Amino acid sequence: MSFDLHDQLSQEYNGAELWGYRRVRCGQLTAAPAPQRMGAPGSKLKNQPVIDLGKLWAQKPKSLSVLPEDLDWFDSDTAQAYEEFADETSTAQVHPLQFTNSMAMLAQQKGARLIMGKVEHINCCGVDDVAENAAPLASSDDLTGKRVVSVTYEDKATSEKHILEATTVILAAGPWSPTLHPKIRMQPLRAHSVTMKLQRPLSAYCLFSDIRVAAGAKPVSLEIYPRPNNEVYICSQGDLNVPLPAPGSLVEVSVDSCQNLVDAATSVSRELRNGQVTGRRACYLPMLDTKAGTDPLVGRTELSGLVLATGHSCWGIAHAPGTGKAVSELVFDGHISCVDAVNLDPRVIH
Repeated sequence: MSFDLHDQLSQEYNGAELWGYRRVRCGQLTAAPAPQRMGAPGSKLKNQPVIDLGKLWAQKPKSLSVLPEDLDWFDSDTAQAYEEFADETSTAQVHPLQFTNSMAMLAQQKGARLIMGKVEHINCCGVDDVAENAAPLASSDDLTGKRVVSVTYEDKATSEKHILEATTVILAAGPWSPTLHPKIRMQPLRAHSVTMKLQRPLSAYCLFSDIRVAAGAKPVSLEIYPRPNNEVYICSQGDLNVPLPAPGSLVEVSVDSCQNLVDAATSVSRELRNGQVTGRRACYLPMLDTKAGTDPLVGRTELSGLVLATGHSCWGIAHAPGTGKAVSELVFDGHISCVDAVNLDPRVIH
């Protein structure tokens, strides 16, 4: 459903230009820089002629490459195996920052009010109680018979605190969701990424690769996403080395982790070697505690008026349109009809 909605949004609001929407192909790839792949240069076997295997491999006919012909930005002499597992009929990409900004802009055009700030508390009280007796939602609270009445937030521009009255609150705070609803069990995973600006646009292949950068070394798992604006986004596996910072605080970025991404990617692509690193980042994925399951939490909670839309791991942007539609139906119609969301119900999981 989300895939179809992404396509509809792009067609209706010019997503190709505004947030880089395009169809792509996806492939699984294993690779190693050619000299390391072939063994140490100049290695000898007793009474055998010395053969420069690295040079021999580089001179092999292009027809022997395991890569598709238009995947011309990856060094074919480094590729060991390639398998395409998705094509343009089922896969597409967007630029996450441009997409979220565009959705916010379009919502405002439809009448939504956007407040930039940091929510400190979700306030609740008894169903039959008055709002003046509301208190912040706490982990020890028994939510039975209680309702949402407001949120307390700090305005980003003025640093002033305000209370915003509400009968319905949709909590979609990613890895920070437990700070507002402590009953959510989450184990945020830090993931590093880099962006590079290249000299030319690359063919639309998203690669899930294992790259062995040194003989005997453990392969580096990279995800490589070319974008239509001559940019490439590269990320890798996450870590639990640094706890999630407080909301609004900067995420600690490991220079070494980012450099490892650059080193691995540039070892197998001439185009990337000629590119310029434009960003080194880290983010936290809203990973649910394994005991809580792996599906996102989308639906009502025991607290009347509080709806969750969180826990999507790395798939938040992919499932954003479907999540938004499901939540909107829940809020305005009282039930979700666009998709079977029983397995996503927070009350079932918790």
